[in-house]
Amino acid sequence: MPKEVFTPDYPYLPRSSILSFEEITRVAGAAAVMGVTKFRLTGGEPLLRKDISSLIRMLSGLKTTNGSKPDITLTTNGVLLTRKAMELRDAGLDRVTVSLDAMSDTNFQRMSDSDFSVRDVLAGIHHALECGFRKVKVNMVVRKGWNENEVIAMVDYFRQLPVALRFIEYMDVGASNSWSLQEVVSSNSLLENIRQAGNTLVALPAETGSDTASRWQHHDAPGEIGFISSISQPFCHSCSRLRLSTDGKIYTCLFASEGFDLRPLLLANADQQTLQNALTGIWQQRDDRYSVTRTQATAQRRERIEMSYIGG
Repeated sequence: MPKEVFTPDYPYLPRSSILSFEEITRVAGAAAVMGVTKFRLTGGEPLLRKDISSLIRMLSGLKTTNGSKPDITLTTNGVLLTRKAMELRDAGLDRVTVSLDAMSDTNFQRMSDSDFSVRDVLAGIHHALECGFRKVKVNMVVRKGWNENEVIAMVDYFRQLPVALRFIEYMDVGASNSWSLQEVVSSNSLLENIRQAGNTLVALPAETGSDTASRWQHHDAPGEIGFISSISQPFCHSCSRLRLSTDGKIYTCLFASEGFDLRPLLLANADQQTLQNALTGIWQQRDDRYSVTRTQATAQRRERIEMSYIGG
């Protein structure tokens, strides 16, 4: 969360306005009955939420429409993984995604606006692998003039690890990151640069119809590479994601300006069918095509929810 915005004087939400784990699980349970099979915990930094493993355990107890446990995954900066990974795994967490935008501390701290070291994040990634998560991913947002010179170093480090390294085109999420189209490095150019550095890659099929990443495998190493290309190759038509904010609002797009408030239903102790009806109504009126219609001008004019609020 940007330090210049979230100062000690920032008016944070009172605890009474934050959804309880039970309320989150009620919404997730309604979604699971409707066919949702995957839940991702994100932030901010979800590992800062007190007793987050209890929420994971509650979500893991839900049943999907085929009677199986839902897929539970979490996105983190990785710093606390060395302390919490095994506890999370035991609670039912299936997969972990770690945000890491550079291999050098200078660029990493500049991109993440933090004082953490890359060494701490890498230690967390290695510990997550040792704990036996079904999949570990590393996300790198590439911003021209900031960290594109770190791409090959990232590829070299992770190619020998059973890790999915994913490069994400720099996006205009929220209004505080001073986004410019000129700072976007396209996935196609990254793929070409990685190949020119001596990497032979084999295309992998999509795992689901709503995958956001194109996937590639090193032909001589266990590492996987993916590209999330929401700027150069928008995927609005296949998006199947809903986001639930910490104060109970549903958002149908990462670039949304406003959400749909479920908190009144939760406070009224609405039953599961009522929550299902609400989610159905929200999804049926969804018409999000922002990544398709985006231009530099529209990006500067449009009000958007910050990622630190809506999650990634």
